[in-house]
Amino acid sequence: MMYHIVIKGRLDQSWSEWLGGANITSGIDENREMITTLTVKVADQPALFGILDRIRDMNLLPISIESIDTV
Repeated sequence: MMYHIVIKGRLDQSWSEWLGGANITSGIDENREMITTLTVKVADQPALFGILDRIRDMNLLPISIESIDTV
């Protein structure tokens, strides 16, 4: 399953491996605030929660989590 996880703030690609091999892109949202989007493939729900736990441990604020249909 693929997910887009949007967080407030900026992360660079160096965090990719620690966050499950996520593709990391940063930008500015409509409110002119820095956001980062993680696009990551996870094997199951516990793997997703592991990534979310790491985001929490880094004191980052998740904005949205969206499942991406890969069919």
